[in-house]
Amino acid sequence: MVSTYTLMIHVVGKTAGRWGLRVPARQGEEVRQALIREGALDPSLKVLREGSDLILPLREEREGASLFEFEAHPGREPLPRHELVGGIAIMQENDPSGAQQLLASRPSLHTVVFAQGEVHGEYRIREFSHLAGESTTRTLVTEHGHTFVVDLAGAYFSARLSTERQRILSQVREGELVLDMFAGVGPFAITLAKRASLVVAVDLNPKAVALMFENLHRNRTENVLPLLADARHLARILPWRFDRVVMNLPLADTEFLSEAFRLVRPGGMIHFYSLVSAEGEHADRIRELGGAIAAERVVRSYSPAQWHAVYDIRVR
Repeated sequence: MVSTYTLMIHVVGKTAGRWGLRVPARQGEEVRQALIREGALDPSLKVLREGSDLILPLREEREGASLFEFEAHPGREPLPRHELVGGIAIMQENDPSGAQQLLASRPSLHTVVFAQGEVHGEYRIREFSHLAGESTTRTLVTEHGHTFVVDLAGAYFSARLSTERQRILSQVREGELVLDMFAGVGPFAITLAKRASLVVAVDLNPKAVALMFENLHRNRTENVLPLLADARHLARILPWRFDRVVMNLPLADTEFLSEAFRLVRPGGMIHFYSLVSAEGEHADRIRELGGAIAAERVVRSYSPAQWHAVYDIRVR
């Protein structure tokens, strides 16, 4: 499912063996911009063209990527590893000089921070230290026609799930009743509201729900119901059975899965995100609860031994 070997990068003349993503040329610019927003595109290497396809150079392995030989941009130094969230670059190393290099590389950047740890706690937050630019963790993220207010220190947000949000939107039928159990600032809820009749968007973090209200107003979305609540008790609070449930809380393992099954109607769909170390890791528990796995796919690598996966579960 996920390659477990270590990639050895090598440079020969003006080429480098690196991960690349093949896309049809007609979709190249759209995908390139999405990768730039994630901080996943490697700007030190030139895009390849093979027939009617483009090969976009990546900073690291991801689903669908393969190894290619890319030509380096002459005189363009590789930028430090980072992730982009709106106008904020999140560096993986505490490197003030690299932060200044990043800040100068993109006019759209206003802040560079260092992530001091992983997402943790009930509110799914991280600590950051300021490295360059404005001293803020608040920014605007533009994604497929929507704009989201994000505060990285106050509420969870992942730009890397942009493709996932569009994938699930493509499955939603007009008029569905949708539940987002861990909504954060509302990116899944607002995206899926385009086709759903109603999206109930739940989060335990008051700052996340406050930002979600801002985002609903900013995107003029009127069919999302924000709810400050503990997802463990939703079956006792909500009067509906849902056509579709989104569960984006990867660190929780299967803790909330039984609650999702109580909330979805027979024949409905659950999108369950989890950190896993093996393919089919949660298959037994899903079958035990009465679900059938329609698809299991990798969202992104998390560590050499783990990856962020999503199970699309059809409830029998």
